[in-house]
Amino acid sequence: MTTLRRLTDVAFWLLAALLAGAHLVVLWQSVTVNPLWEDEAFNLTVPLNLLAGLGYTSDGTLSGSTLTPFDARISTGPVVLLPIAAVLAFGVDLVVGARLVPAAFYLALLAAVWLLGRRVGGRWAGLLAVTVPLAFDAAAPPSPIQGPADILGEVPAAALLAWALVVVQRRPWLAGLLFGLAIQTKYISLLAAPALVLAMLLSLPGIPLMRRLHAVVLPAVLALVPTAIVELCALIALGPAGFWQHLRSTVGFVRNGGQPGVTTSVPEKLATLSASWHLPAAVAAATAIAVVLLIAAAVVVVRRVPEFGSVRVGAGARVRDTAPLLVAAVVGALTFVGWWATAMHTPLWVRHPAPGLLAFVPVLFAFVVPALGVLWRAAEGRRSAPSPGDTAVAPRGARVWLVRGAIGLAAVLVATVPAAQAVSAAREALASDGAVLAHQRAIAAEIAVADAEWIATQWGGPVSLVVLAGSHVALTDAPPENIAGYAVLTTDPAACEEPVVTALPFVVCAP
Repeated sequence: MTTLRRLTDVAFWLLAALLAGAHLVVLWQSVTVNPLWEDEAFNLTVPLNLLAGLGYTSDGTLSGSTLTPFDARISTGPVVLLPIAAVLAFGVDLVVGARLVPAAFYLALLAAVWLLGRRVGGRWAGLLAVTVPLAFDAAAPPSPIQGPADILGEVPAAALLAWALVVVQRRPWLAGLLFGLAIQTKYISLLAAPALVLAMLLSLPGIPLMRRLHAVVLPAVLALVPTAIVELCALIALGPAGFWQHLRSTVGFVRNGGQPGVTTSVPEKLATLSASWHLPAAVAAATAIAVVLLIAAAVVVVRRVPEFGSVRVGAGARVRDTAPLLVAAVVGALTFVGWWATAMHTPLWVRHPAPGLLAFVPVLFAFVVPALGVLWRAAEGRRSAPSPGDTAVAPRGARVWLVRGAIGLAAVLVATVPAAQAVSAAREALASDGAVLAHQRAIAAEIAVADAEWIATQWGGPVSLVVLAGSHVALTDAPPENIAGYAVLTTDPAACEEPVVTALPFVVCAP
């Protein structure tokens, strides 16, 4: 083993250890420290009601504040909520136990993008790929992803989509099933369909188009199975009339993004996206441009000189064999970002395209490694094989070194920026000391003294307190007949005629 190889190995394992440590810090903080915010609490009402014998039912907090089976406003699906119910059945802590399920999905996401990165460009590409989920920052309010273990569906959906991409070339039927599970995790996963179909079709070169289309039929059928099972359960539970209303509510929720009356623009969306990373927006944009240019240049080189399609980097596959994954990653990322950016009826919540960003962008970053390999070898070939009659060898060599220098600078940018993001993510996670979650638990324990079955409050932080206190949660702006006889949680003592419990700064008022 040469000295350079030893140094390379040492550098790789040092960076891998740094990255693993950063991931563990962020994940630990996400499971045990981050406060429980209202969307997490609302999702928790489903497994809690399931364990209470009420079926797959939410508190209906956003649907009139009555128990609502198969609530369309619960956009996180049963693929996440049913395992959470299974974990909570063992009597573990409500918050930590529930977050263990998304945490497991996050580890599965990292494993998937590592395998994809290693396949396209060896271990360095794998390392670059697993950096991207850590670099992503969707913690901006009002609808954040605080951390990878939030009780939400975005990270689990991304994990299932990434694993579908792992198996799509060799086991397309399994990719179809995983895609179907992703849909029942987060409906927006439907946007991954074009990317996965293209990957399937391009993985069958030399076969007539009609036969390739036939090969997609079985994966498509299996993709429908999870949704068919869920909707059959809904039909049995709700009856025909209730089921029809459930379908109408679900379609309406999906079409309006859950936030009617919102209007946004493409520039606002793109500015939000560029600010959703652990570094300045301008640097994030420059990194994205560098990635696109490097990959595009490599594609041009391979198309002009097909021999470069045989280039391998490390243990990665030949460049031409990974083309279906590149197409899928590009189409997947563009579909999610393009839909979100142009869907002016959806708010500036980067949560919406997050499943696609977390599943496909790491693969794009991984392709930087084979792209650099192709461009470097193309420059080497240009230097060693001057065109006939070219006597200006020195200037030609200078141009080659300029090209290499540009490639090197781009590589440094793409490699160092994610590393800096990883450090920043870990530092921000460590800055949270868990005081907010501990304070939530303390207030909830005082609220629980009221022993109220239902408590009405305003949407926001108080929702989490009511769920932690063990009560059903309603909203004070729900139809009056729906919340008649409910205790009320408020921060305004003057509005409370008969205080039951004081849990500063809140007070529980008698009905």
